Amino acid sequence: MNVTVRPAQASDTSECGRICYQAFDAIARAHNFPPDFPDAEVAAGFTAMLLAHQGVNALVAELHGKVVGSNFVDERGSVWGLGPITVDPAVQNKGVGEQLMRAALARAEQRRPAGVRLVQAGYHCRSLALYSKLGFEVREHLSCIQGVAIRGEMRGCRVRTALERDLPTCNALAVRVHGHDRGAELQDAIAHGVARVVERGGRITGYATQIAFFGHAIGETTDDVRALITAAESYAGPGFLVPSRNGELLRWCLQNGLRITQPMTLMTMGLYNEPAGAYVPSILY
Repeated sequence: MNVTVRPAQASDTSECGRICYQAFDAIARAHNFPPDFPDAEVAAGFTAMLLAHQGVNALVAELHGKVVGSNFVDERGSVWGLGPITVDPAVQNKGVGEQLMRAALARAEQRRPAGVRLVQAGYHCRSLALYSKLGFEVREHLSCIQGVAIRGEMRGCRVRTALERDLPTCNALAVRVHGHDRGAELQDAIAHGVARVVERGGRITGYATQIAFFGHAIGETTDDVRALITAAESYAGPGFLVPSRNGELLRWCLQNGLRITQPMTLMTMGLYNEPAGAYVPSILY
């Protein structure tokens, strides 16, 4: 197919939003899972936000002058988060997604981040095959968790709003657990008033940009992450992602009335350290 990949423009917002909704809706319904976006309006608003963000690089694929897909790369940190990547259902399985992926990875080859990561829907075998073929390694099986927020407190833990002055401590914690910080994401979350920290014994032992699909959390222990989940008022989007091998955290979620809505897979290329603590990744990584 004569597909051209180019940088996205503001004028692409409407078409990218339509494709984003229809692509996720089609693949989810084909596998009897709920779609990630409830309607086209939400998908369009989300796409507009990504296109406007200075730290996100956006690409679109064109066929005969018409936009047929898009791909976004969060470049705010030393490790980039890739996605969402979506292709118009009318031209899926014809190589458009691969070209969008290769264009993003070519940019990474030029800019040389420490690594690139993504999270794919565990039921979508074709995307797993594509990402594996391109060089991504499977690192974690994830369970997407949703339900009525617990809205409580854990004994010995104090959860409060994260402040600008907390950034150095939170960044140092991220480096200890993952080998790199995610300070730019945390700074954005602080600016929007959604970031939280948990304290034990008068010191910060964990933080969350948000307990949500696009939020991540890091803690010294599973209890720190549990405290952040417990204090959250809601779980925005399709839910939050729990590493399934953390049986203690997964069982606790289920025992508190939350449910697993879909399986997902964390995949990485480049820098990866086995986590030295508890964490909840975002849909990016």
